[in-house]
Amino acid sequence: MDSTTMNPITVFLTIASGLIGVAFVATGSPYWAAPFLIAAVAIATALKMANTWQKFVILRAGKLRGVKGPGLFLIIPVIDNVVAVIDERIQTTAFSAEAALTKDTVPVNVDAIIFWFVHDAQKAALNITNYREAIDRVSQTSLREMIGSSMLSAMLSERSAADELLRSEIGRKTADWGISVKSVEIRDVAIPVALQDAMSRQAQAEREKQARVILGSAEAAIAGKFVEAAMTYADHPAALQLRAMNIIYETTKERGATILIPTSMVDSMNPVVALALAGSDTVQQKVNGPLPTTSRPQ
Repeated sequence: MDSTTMNPITVFLTIASGLIGVAFVATGSPYWAAPFLIAAVAIATALKMANTWQKFVILRAGKLRGVKGPGLFLIIPVIDNVVAVIDERIQTTAFSAEAALTKDTVPVNVDAIIFWFVHDAQKAALNITNYREAIDRVSQTSLREMIGSSMLSAMLSERSAADELLRSEIGRKTADWGISVKSVEIRDVAIPVALQDAMSRQAQAEREKQARVILGSAEAAIAGKFVEAAMTYADHPAALQLRAMNIIYETTKERGATILIPTSMVDSMNPVVALALAGSDTVQQKVNGPLPTTSRPQ
């Protein structure tokens, strides 16, 4: 609200006093009309009202008289002067930085918004000419300083930390003006299109690398299990025979399938033949001597 704008109560009392004075003039009683006309002028210039979120800063003959509000109050016309009406509600100011270079020399466009409020109306009115314009300038300067001291990856991934850094920096600079910063939010960080493509390819390469590492780990685990199975089958031939029979059973479940099985595999499944083969191997070892030993993985 402008300090020169009268509030509804002042307007009503001024009009009422003026009408009464005019009525006395019309009835031929100018002496009775004069006090009401003077009262109308005095009410219009002296009676002020501040809303619950407003503070009026008043100077008397150029010196600070005080801060009034909220509610109704009187000033002395001509001597007192309302120099500022301060709104103490939370305000929002949007600001941005275009083509600002990050610490790793990447040009970015950053849009942000600041939430602030006046906690000391006297300082906001007397310590600075235009605190609203100053908030915008300080916010832009602080944003560029933050961009210049930050890596692009940190700005993109640590948005909350950047917001808090801006809030504390802007709040420190505006404290002497009676202004407190509630929060700062970075809304968007725009980077060049060519750099976006490069970052996309880099992210894709990182994902492919991770997929290959996972696949290699799985292959190594499977190979280890195969080694353990081979050692088990070597120590227990019957287990190998059961496994072979299970494989044949699983294969024959499909109807209309033709299966070719080597004769040696069939003979290995016959216990009698297997024992005979084992006996012939023993006889051959006695004739030809023991076979050379081979190392077996432990």
